[in-house]
Amino acid sequence: MKALKSNSEVLFVVKAAVAVFITYLSMYAFRKPFTSALYADYELWGVDYKILLIITQLVGYTVSKYFGIKIISELSASKRTRTLVFLMAFSWVALLFFGIVPAPYNLPFMFLNGLPLGMIWGVVFSYIEGRRHTELLGVAMASSFIISSGIVKGVGSYLLLNLNVSEMWMPFFSALVFLPILFLGIYLLHSLKQPDEEDVSARTERKPMDAAERKAFFKRFAPGIIFSICIYVCLTIFRDLRDNFAVEFWKSFGIENIPSLLILSELPIALFVILIIGSMIFIKSNKLAFFMNFYILLLGGVLLLLSTILFSNQLLSPTLWMVLVGFSMYLPYIAFHALFFERWIAYFKIKSNIGYLMYIVDAAGYLGSTFVLLFKNFSTIAYSWVDFFILTAIVTSTIIILLSIANYFYFKNQDKLITS
Repeated sequence: MKALKSNSEVLFVVKAAVAVFITYLSMYAFRKPFTSALYADYELWGVDYKILLIITQLVGYTVSKYFGIKIISELSASKRTRTLVFLMAFSWVALLFFGIVPAPYNLPFMFLNGLPLGMIWGVVFSYIEGRRHTELLGVAMASSFIISSGIVKGVGSYLLLNLNVSEMWMPFFSALVFLPILFLGIYLLHSLKQPDEEDVSARTERKPMDAAERKAFFKRFAPGIIFSICIYVCLTIFRDLRDNFAVEFWKSFGIENIPSLLILSELPIALFVILIIGSMIFIKSNKLAFFMNFYILLLGGVLLLLSTILFSNQLLSPTLWMVLVGFSMYLPYIAFHALFFERWIAYFKIKSNIGYLMYIVDAAGYLGSTFVLLFKNFSTIAYSWVDFFILTAIVTSTIIILLSIANYFYFKNQDKLITS
């Protein structure tokens, strides 16, 4: 295998892939298990308490993304590990107080829980960006958030149903279960070697960016960044709806054994996405790999639209539809995380970092997700969760198809400018 030329290189890739996978999987254990509970016995201001918890955490997570535009883009290698430890500890302490303080007074602690977690991706990815094998490592990390949500919610459900842990304490103890895995992941990340000369030659040097450099980068690629933001906002909105309310979706069809289904329904999605995005390491041309992103986006949009039309006409089962829309959404979503920005920087040879680009689109994405969730829950228009999923999927897929084509032609024009 030409992409991995020596035993030491293979060992590095395996070690780094395990490190990012288990670290980010563990982050989900601090963020998502509470959504496996219903909190049906609680409400505040006449609103379902689970909805308030999800919105409150999402607001904290979204605020974190805006902090991340500066903090992550300016993060130096020497401060990565201490930053990662601090952020995870802050989040866990918030879950502790969420369990201690009675409802509804524990609601603010869900905001504090989400506040640091939005920056975890940027810290973890900074260990692996700018390498010849970044796509493979990035997809290992990204695959964790395809399957991790189902896994940690499965653990949360198990604690509730089998160990009789209360709904308020379940998030804290779910995180506790994954704490040893988190420590191992952080240790492995800290011990990774820095990119070597061959990495820098292939992918361009990665370095912290100050405010002037961030402004210049945005000015240089403003239309492409704006198109990318709009696409990513749609992907984030649909992903969050599917992720946060999967339990409600399955229950609406009378489907039982939800903990197992939450885990097993995501496995085929993760497998195929890993194979497709991970294979991009074999494309040495940064130009070719960069433009492959637009075909991936278009494929995801078309598959999402077609599968939704079939499901809405009762030509697909709920299970098959959830798998197909998961794949069609996660394929471009993972491409953003593991491929798109990595090859963007490498192709245009700008000394910068992925954190800046990722946190611009992420900040907008989660803000959009927050507004849609508020609309769904507080508008006077009545939608079932299934109908709302269908509507969101159709709107999302249409926007992705149109804007991926527009972005392709924008960057084709940029390509002509640098090659002329």
